[in-house]
Amino acid sequence: NIAQLVSLGLPDEGVREIFGHARDVAIAGTAVQGGGRAVPVDGGYRVTGRWPFGTGCQESAWMLGSFQILDGGEPRPSPDGRSVYWRGVFARSEVQIVDGSWDVSGLRATGSFDWTVDDVFLPERRTMVHAGVPLDNQWSRWPGISYALPAQAWVGPHHSAVITGIARAGIDALIDLATEKTPRGRTARLCDNPQVQDAIGRADAMLNAGRAYRTATITELWNTVATGEATTLEQRARCRLAAVHAADSARQAMDLMYRHGGSTSYRRESRLAECWRDLQVVGQAVTLMPEWYPMGGRVFMKMDPGPRLR
Repeated sequence: NIAQLVSLGLPDEGVREIFGHARDVAIAGTAVQGGGRAVPVDGGYRVTGRWPFGTGCQESAWMLGSFQILDGGEPRPSPDGRSVYWRGVFARSEVQIVDGSWDVSGLRATGSFDWTVDDVFLPERRTMVHAGVPLDNQWSRWPGISYALPAQAWVGPHHSAVITGIARAGIDALIDLATEKTPRGRTARLCDNPQVQDAIGRADAMLNAGRAYRTATITELWNTVATGEATTLEQRARCRLAAVHAADSARQAMDLMYRHGGSTSYRRESRLAECWRDLQVVGQAVTLMPEWYPMGGRVFMKMDPGPRLR
């Protein structure tokens, strides 16, 4: 996941501590800026803070969070002066999960609770500058194309892949329902309704079109990196746009399925209802917001897209 990838940007000693003694390492937490404050002490920092979106925190061994280091009450800037935020990886045993903080309409099973630390010692080896908004590639020193890819190939597509998977499950749910359900007052099954047939065909086409565009843009980045060339801003912009477009396509496909499921769709226990709720929640991720479209447009018109796309 993204937290594991980001953690590979730690100093070598920190990477060895986290990844060197276990084959499968679960890291939860959040990669976005803010949430904590730290005071320098010998060998590291004393950190206090609260962070949202601790997805997987109940099963993880480590937690990733961002914080500011306070020197005389003022945030310490990074060596290059581009950031006043730092990242740290905390042992799960040092973290408190905030009960009841993940009370949401969808994705309830992710357990993305808020979590806190209170005056916890964080060694220097498990800290690094928080570069980028929300992040830049700080792990490219590791061998392999996956680690050399720009952050745009990961951040955005990682949420987009979830939402298109949910939409596929929603299409499958309506197909299963349509072969079994005869609506009240009708004599034919749902699958015999031409409107339902049309909706399923349209949903499949729009979902797969969005997925294909996303795959194509990531593949282009991969091939560029594989040949030893630098990726362009236009390529990175298209990768982010493809992630958002695929999510929008998934949302449209899911809405079609929900609409044609009839009264079954709003029953809490139905698969269509579960898919619709989960899709709406993941679709609210900042990485999938429509604000990425004008950023991409500015890139193509040779205008500055801002710090979130570079």
